[in-house]
Amino acid sequence: MTEFTSRYGASIAGTLSGFDRLVFRGSLRKICYPFGMHGYLWAKQVPLTGFGSHVNEVSGRVKNAALRCVEEAGRTVRYLQSSKDDKEAMARSIAREQKITAGPVCALTCGEPWWGFDMYRNRETKRLDLVQRSRKCLYVYQYGQHPVLGWLNARIQTWFPFSIQNCMKGRTWLARQREGVDMGYRQQDNCFPWVADGGQAQRLRNTPLQAKWPERLDGMAHLLNPIHEEIFARFPLHYDWSTYQSEWATDIVLGQAEELRLPAIPSQISGIRQKQNPPR
Repeated sequence: MTEFTSRYGASIAGTLSGFDRLVFRGSLRKICYPFGMHGYLWAKQVPLTGFGSHVNEVSGRVKNAALRCVEEAGRTVRYLQSSKDDKEAMARSIAREQKITAGPVCALTCGEPWWGFDMYRNRETKRLDLVQRSRKCLYVYQYGQHPVLGWLNARIQTWFPFSIQNCMKGRTWLARQREGVDMGYRQQDNCFPWVADGGQAQRLRNTPLQAKWPERLDGMAHLLNPIHEEIFARFPLHYDWSTYQSEWATDIVLGQAEELRLPAIPSQISGIRQKQNPPR
């Protein structure tokens, strides 16, 4: 990037830098391992023999709770047969067709591989063991237009330990912020080829750096599972957040597109290359 700006510095009309794609993951660490899950079951007075019925009942409640805000808004809820379906494209298509510009857009559900808890009958000890294994469980994806963050999606694993993932784009956040200020701009797909006030735009672009992310993400987690406090009333838990993916992007605006055109290759150089690489 430094080399590029140095070469075209005289032609650059402005730059705009900041986070683009951001993916956060939330986990309930205390119950991510068998020892912690045993603690939860003890607090709820659930014996291992009742593990299956208990987690099935809680899982069903979490699924219904995750769909509630979308259903109450009268939006689309769709089950996908394959986890390989392009959920992002599907959600954006629904938003366009239904002309949704604010609030929930849709909820998509599908079965996906997951690492979670199950019961294992140990033949050697003749006892039930709580183990972790790979299997499938239902995931709920929420897509929506957040009043501050813009377009985003969030998903929750509807089986213990209820892991969460939130995905958003810094540019859509910036577009939302600009709606509240008197500043002209033009957005084309995922970039801004023109802004009236580059300094003000950069200050708004820096907002994610000062954001109180745990508080904001906790609020989004509540939308995914509004019955979290009810489930864990006897065994209080909170989500620990980590950054799974982060992308930093820089938009560079040049006065004329011709500035980026590559110079023609001299004929003598072209001839040399042909001699060095004869056709086979």
